[in-house]
Amino acid sequence: MKQETKLLAVGVTIAGMVVGCGANTNTNSTTPNSGNSTNTGSAQTVPQVQLNFLQNKPEVVTQWNKIIQEFHKKNPNITVKQVNPPNTDTELQADVAKGQVPDIIAMGADATFIQMANNGIFKSLAGRPELAKVSPSYTKMLEAEVGKSTPFALPYTANAVPIIYNQTLFKKYHVAVPTTWNQLIAVAKKIKAAGGTPFYNGWKDSWTIAVPWNALATNEEPANFFTQLKANKTSFTKALPTAAARMKQLSSLGNSNEFGTDYNDANSGFANGKGAMYLQGTWVLPVLRQANPNVKLGTFVFPATNQPSKTKMVSGIDSLLALANSGNSTKEQAAMKFVDFLLQPAVATEYANVAGMFSPVKGAKMQDAALRPLQSYITAGRVVDFADHYYPPAMAAGDQYESLLQGALSKNQSAKSILQQMDTLYKQSAAHE
Repeated sequence: MKQETKLLAVGVTIAGMVVGCGANTNTNSTTPNSGNSTNTGSAQTVPQVQLNFLQNKPEVVTQWNKIIQEFHKKNPNITVKQVNPPNTDTELQADVAKGQVPDIIAMGADATFIQMANNGIFKSLAGRPELAKVSPSYTKMLEAEVGKSTPFALPYTANAVPIIYNQTLFKKYHVAVPTTWNQLIAVAKKIKAAGGTPFYNGWKDSWTIAVPWNALATNEEPANFFTQLKANKTSFTKALPTAAARMKQLSSLGNSNEFGTDYNDANSGFANGKGAMYLQGTWVLPVLRQANPNVKLGTFVFPATNQPSKTKMVSGIDSLLALANSGNSTKEQAAMKFVDFLLQPAVATEYANVAGMFSPVKGAKMQDAALRPLQSYITAGRVVDFADHYYPPAMAAGDQYESLLQGALSKNQSAKSILQQMDTLYKQSAAHE
């Protein structure tokens, strides 16, 4: 999924507590790159190890540097150098071409990760005790995306697709948080009848339509949908009639200019009380609060079905931790020591809250009150990956299917027509795989 901000065009390389970098400032330490050992004054020597850590989020550079400093205090023989380029995927691909893969990588579960995992770039974590420290639902999600039953990364932060609501407006219209689809529509109709705007949509940017589509589609698709789709044994038309019909309902209850309102304007408008509910992911909360620091936000699980016990929350891996398959046992052991440090509940909790995400690390706690209603789904593993993560690359690239949905909904086309177009796009895209 796309996030609320684009990567800033800055390349930042930060070393966390680099000891003696470039010169000896302490007689008991040497530059890690020198290949020497630290003389502790005893007969025992501790080898210095320098690790390169590539991560993809400019907004958390400072937090990573803080974590690196804390790690170094407890592991003075290990220096972790943080690298945050403008485009992580491009940088990583260049590193692979040069045979200089970073020792540790924090990135999204995207096409680059999947390709590199399948090509043996990342170390297999099968049998590692660290797997027991994270939610198995997210580990399985990664395995499913890679297409192998081998874990090549650990999930570190996760996002979610709830419905965000304005608590003040819910009180004004005397409506309660819904737990079923029928209740959601009843709430929306009551708000509209009172002169309010139920959903404030920024559907001029087509990718934003993918947010509710994923929530609805994933809860209707049968478990083997994509296997059957690939084998030409089912179709979007057969499997998702309810999802398409409900997208049309959401559109009919949106702001009058929903297809002329872009993402940024929708953020500002919703934050300032122009709509009661917002169909966006958890990544948008910091942006909304920046637009209006006084807005009182809440969230609830997207009630995509009329059976709350069967509804699953769409949640994707925002950041994963992978290790280079370098064959250098010293570096790999040091890298795993850093990962073990990151998997401590207190460290994971602090990072996730700074990043505005959930943590799949067991024992980590959500501190944002607006997100707490979703935590039980994360903890219990009642989550499902974004459906479009399994679409053919040509179908998901360049907002192809999102633009299709945008055009069809803006023209008020039938649910059947929407799904027929999705089937056509799928077949065309699959042919290019």
